[in-house]
Amino acid sequence: MITLEHVYWLSGLMMAGVAIVNATDKTNPRRINNTAFWGIYAITFLVGTHLPDLVNGFLVIGMVLFASVRGLGQGKRESATLEERNASANRWGNKLFIPALAIPLVTVAGTIIFKRISFNGSPVVDLKQVTVISLALATLIALSIGMAMLRPPVFAPIREARRLLDAVGWAAVLPQMLAALGALFAVAGVGTVVSGLAQRWIPLDNSVVVILTYTLGMAIFTMIMGNAFAAFPVMTAGIGLPLIVHRFGGDPTVMAAIGMLSGFCGTLMTPMAANFNIVPSALLELPDENAVIKVQIPTALLLLAANVLLMNLFVFPR
Repeated sequence: MITLEHVYWLSGLMMAGVAIVNATDKTNPRRINNTAFWGIYAITFLVGTHLPDLVNGFLVIGMVLFASVRGLGQGKRESATLEERNASANRWGNKLFIPALAIPLVTVAGTIIFKRISFNGSPVVDLKQVTVISLALATLIALSIGMAMLRPPVFAPIREARRLLDAVGWAAVLPQMLAALGALFAVAGVGTVVSGLAQRWIPLDNSVVVILTYTLGMAIFTMIMGNAFAAFPVMTAGIGLPLIVHRFGGDPTVMAAIGMLSGFCGTLMTPMAANFNIVPSALLELPDENAVIKVQIPTALLLLAANVLLMNLFVFPR
């Protein structure tokens, strides 16, 4: 059976490849820091599950030290010249979107199909992680399509992965770190504190007010913490489960799905989501580092309003 552990191994192999490419790039003045940072990250994926928590903690501290002492750098070696990239873009045109579009299509198909496939009575994949596993398989399929179309050198994917990860830098690990922070907050009982404050200051005897508090809270906490996965356990434990589900009989599946979408609206509006909002500005060399956020705010607010409406319409069984 394919499990989440196999996805971790795949991610670890990619990070190990990034570390090796960095180690061989003499144009990067901080290649030792880069090699150590991505190498340690690879270890956490490859064997982190089997290591004691204390050891994993020291590995994370090591990553922080290598990222902060002198920082991470970028090599000056380009994988292709500007003329070569323009020629490739002109040749393929919109066909370049085929590998990218294959990822969501295969992910959705895999999520549906794998739930119905079994071998000797056992599911082919871990049904609790079927979406993530389908996404990993979709990425491999998209990579294969891209390689077949463009026929680049064999090691081009890992070199390009290294180029992009070095450009993003330490912000590439933010989603994972913030998701862990959300789990830590949940264990620490932050959700209970939030619930107590909400019930003290907000009239929560009305289901509409509860929904508004939950959806807006997801967006605001996401803006503060930089990641909807970090905000989700806090707001769901504090507002979603005790009030929407238990007090008013709401559907937990609908609540969770729309709640996460509300959190993503907050992601669009915060510099704390550096890997989504600040890094693109840097890669595009925009004069205003908040330019991406400013463009996204109207869309985020409209989507948040739509989520509030959808939650009111569908969370309570008719």
